[in-house]
Amino acid sequence: MIVGAVDHISFSVSDLERSRRFYEGVLGLGTIPRPDFGGLPGVWYGAGNCQVHLIQRPPDADLGTPPPALSPLANHQAFAIDDYEKTLAHLRQHGVEVLETTPENGQMWVRDPDGHVIELIDPGARS
Repeated sequence: MIVGAVDHISFSVSDLERSRRFYEGVLGLGTIPRPDFGGLPGVWYGAGNCQVHLIQRPPDADLGTPPPALSPLANHQAFAIDDYEKTLAHLRQHGVEVLETTPENGQMWVRDPDGHVIELIDPGARS
């Protein structure tokens, strides 16, 4: 096997502080040390055995556009949650648009401030 595990997920963001409010304040991720990349703004988070890297893109960088609507068919990253109902209530309290299924299915999708689709899944829901 060539791939052994996911090391990190990277998101290109337009406004680092706005994205930090989402990833820290809404998703509850904690920062971890990040090397100095010569003035390229960014922040790293720990997420279980994986890391999430936010990199502030220069205004003139064309890296494509996110999907026009919240959809599970879009390229996305999935983060495990431990309680579907509590997570859904927390997201609603923060005014986040949520595409939800059911607690029994355990999946929901949100978008970050730049439109990146993120799945939140309760891995124990279907066991």
